[in-house]
Amino acid sequence: MMEIGLRVDVDTLRGTRYGVPALCALLAKYDIRASFFFSVGPDNMGRHLWRLLRPRFLWKMMRTRAANLYGWDILLKGTAWPGPVIGQKLPHLINASALAGHEAGLHAWDHHAWQAKIDTMTAKDISHSLNRGVDALTRILGKPPVCSAVPGWKCRNQVLLEKAKFPFVYNSDCRGRSIFYPVVAGKTLSQPQIPVTLPTYDEAVGHGGIHEHNFNDYMLSLMSDTQLNVLTIHAEVEGIACLDMFDRFLNSVRSMGARLVPLGRLLNGASGIETGVIEPREIPGREGWVACQAGGGSGSGNRTAP
Repeated sequence: MMEIGLRVDVDTLRGTRYGVPALCALLAKYDIRASFFFSVGPDNMGRHLWRLLRPRFLWKMMRTRAANLYGWDILLKGTAWPGPVIGQKLPHLINASALAGHEAGLHAWDHHAWQAKIDTMTAKDISHSLNRGVDALTRILGKPPVCSAVPGWKCRNQVLLEKAKFPFVYNSDCRGRSIFYPVVAGKTLSQPQIPVTLPTYDEAVGHGGIHEHNFNDYMLSLMSDTQLNVLTIHAEVEGIACLDMFDRFLNSVRSMGARLVPLGRLLNGASGIETGVIEPREIPGREGWVACQAGGGSGSGNRTAP
């Protein structure tokens, strides 16, 4: 049976408040467990609006109809005043996902700050951000998070070194083709990476004739029982605006005899895990660099947005 790793990124207060409960209810309908990665600090996502000055980001916002997709409350959050701290506002919803049997991992303390500042963050900065996020999520869950995934696949070698100090069973910080142990400065680290192999909704729509009505078929066409399949959805997208579309996707997956599983399940079934390095690359449909498993073509395995 083909297994598809399902990763849910929760970036914002709105995604936590509305998207997480909706996705938990939908996944329960199909008896599916997933890996949820939570942002637990201030929601300052509206500060990304300055990136509209960059043509590629402006085009992305236009082709995904961002205002309709995400909502103005997300697009303006943290612009005129400090954003609300998600973990303080909605701890019960974060904990409820873990109680429902889903893996709970750290996405970020401050999602916007990580994406905006990772290029200049020192080891101390990275450690401080990770510690704040892990401490907050540990208080919410009553135990440390079992896994982590950086925002926007913005990962450097120093991030891997700092994460090695935490008890993460695995990380999902890059795009790639296979599970691997990362190598930094000639040293193999003990925390495996489970890379995302498939494009996200915002990377694919608006390219090559892909739109909401054929997106599910396109995604299913990229999956194979001979390759690693790891899908990222967003609480703000598939959990709210595209919830019905995602419901149809889950039904199609069940009809084809495949199974959606938490990322940790893929690790448990892996054998002969290779080693590798991460490197920054650009991939179709996404602005700026992302961390990619070296030697994998365009950085999303063989399956990228058109």
